[in-house]
Amino acid sequence: MDTNKERIDLIKKVYSKTEYPKIIDINFNELGNISINEQLEAEVSVEEFFQLYTKLFYEIPSYGGVRSHEYLITTSAEYIDFEPNNDIIEALQREITQLRKELLQSQIDKAEALTGESLGLDINNIDNEDALKEIQSQLNQSGATI
Repeated sequence: MDTNKERIDLIKKVYSKTEYPKIIDINFNELGNISINEQLEAEVSVEEFFQLYTKLFYEIPSYGGVRSHEYLITTSAEYIDFEPNNDIIEALQREITQLRKELLQSQIDKAEALTGESLGLDINNIDNEDALKEIQSQLNQSGATI
């Protein structure tokens, strides 16, 4: 048998029924039951949001999931139905189409001059980009390019 036993005294503090609510919190705060006033105080205002955003700007990843600048831009653009540079892109596409028509017309003129025959193509009536590419491809294959 072990003769070096230590004695440990356990002290139990007992509170009366009226005394323990004063000492021990008996509310269910851990379960998330908070008052309406506490909920309102916990909400972030738009001004506070932008202050936090400015403060955290460089800590937010550029690309990624829902916690990135990319996500903020995409969701905000969808919300306001924003398509950046759409007008510029459409204008440039129209200009490219017009330049392709002019180039194709000059190639047709050259082919007609070399063969002495009219190809009977009216470029102004072709609005389909694929049709323009097809005609240009056929001219290139025939060796009538500039």
